[in-house]
Amino acid sequence: MIQPSEIREHMEVVGSDGGHVGRVDHVMGEEIELAKMDAAAGLKHHMIPLSWVDHVEEDKVCLNMTKDAAKDAWRDKH
Repeated sequence: MIQPSEIREHMEVVGSDGGHVGRVDHVMGEEIELAKMDAAAGLKHHMIPLSWVDHVEEDKVCLNMTKDAAKDAWRDKH
């Protein structure tokens, strides 16, 4: 399992298809909060669970689902 310490602020989050999902704002417990100031994230904070992370490579967080699947299932932060 991915350790939260492997994920750093501003890393790009990509789907299994290589599509841009967003950028990391920070890790909160078992979730990653995506940065609000990212057009791909709709200029809103979204939360994705760490369980979606397949692996981390250099400056990217790679998910185990496509960009569209992630965007369909992410949770809006209120």
